[in-house]
Amino acid sequence: MSSITALPLEGSNRKQAVHSALPHVLLMLDQFPKTLGGGERTVLKLAALLPQYGYRASILTFSVHPESAVLALKSPPCPIYLLPLQRTYDLTALRSALDLRRFLRQQQIQIVQTCFESSDLWAGFVTKTMSNAKLIWSRRDMGILRVRKHSLAYRLMAGVPDAVFAVSEQVRRHSIEVDRIDPARVQTIYNGLNLTEWNTAFKPTTTSDKLLVTTVGNIRRVKGHDVFIKAAASIVPHFPNVSFSIAGDVLEPDYFAELQALVRNLHLSDHFHFVGSVTDLHHYLSAADIFVLPSRSEGFSNAILEAMAASLPVVATDVGGNSEAVKDGVTGFLVPSNDPAALASAITRLFSDPSQAKAMGAAGKVFVAENFTTETMMTRITTAYKNLLAHNSPLAAGRAGNLS
Repeated sequence: MSSITALPLEGSNRKQAVHSALPHVLLMLDQFPKTLGGGERTVLKLAALLPQYGYRASILTFSVHPESAVLALKSPPCPIYLLPLQRTYDLTALRSALDLRRFLRQQQIQIVQTCFESSDLWAGFVTKTMSNAKLIWSRRDMGILRVRKHSLAYRLMAGVPDAVFAVSEQVRRHSIEVDRIDPARVQTIYNGLNLTEWNTAFKPTTTSDKLLVTTVGNIRRVKGHDVFIKAAASIVPHFPNVSFSIAGDVLEPDYFAELQALVRNLHLSDHFHFVGSVTDLHHYLSAADIFVLPSRSEGFSNAILEAMAASLPVVATDVGGNSEAVKDGVTGFLVPSNDPAALASAITRLFSDPSQAKAMGAAGKVFVAENFTTETMMTRITTAYKNLLAHNSPLAAGRAGNLS
């Protein structure tokens, strides 16, 4: 008996039956945690969109948190399967490999697209050695979650994937230079937004003189919220009418406690707010004047695109693919990471010149519309699929274009 089981999500099998004649893509990721991150949300979004572009999708994961948001989906985009896997090197892993091989054949999987380490490495190896399916690695970061064994394994398996989709040019270069993957196999495919959803959002007219600086990101040290708080402390004396907010779930409780103590110690309790998870991001961003992304590391930030779609000027750290979304001096400002003074200075510049801030917000909205739409993202993904299925040769080198 196979250890692979479908999650009991109502409606997913009906969708699969409707699209049964389309080429089958299996999207694999390591887990569905309690709070879904950017990677998990992107996989769900991709699964929902693929049938519109001529492909059907299934999702397979190794772990599902019992309180994961995925279990509460009212309309799952496709069947979601669970293959319980705790280790990738014991007898159970070997049995799981045989189950995965059987599943790929039974489901007539033609493309396996993986996300995160265990899916890339273990499932990628199984896919290429035990099936005829094409393998795509989705690279979303600069290896921030890796340990030494992962780095070694990626180099040893550099020739295994048929293609690698990098979420930014910085991630593409990391894949080539650090993981030593053939450049012909790696292409940049940026995340995209459905701008019809964002065009309905509007900034409410207000006569209030209050200012709001906000950020969106789950509470993790890599997101640099402590730097944001320290920057706020140097802004408040000059702009006493300013407030700051952070939207996001707490993923690292110890770090959250540290942030709360920092707010108290810097006497910011009346100016700084942790708002938790936000269900209506349009409304949340529309109330802000400036968006900040103080991350210590990024692959490519969806939050930046969402803020720009909401016509907000953006101040972001110059890490990962942030410079590919934020045009310094045009749609916002780029600052060094771990530099509260530089972050505060950029925010202050925008407060001191409201016309410039408004112009940057408008330019950001145009830039997103020209370069980061869902249609552009899906066209590039499915064109790559078509090329892989049509040819046995490596995917031709492709980039998302020069956005300078």
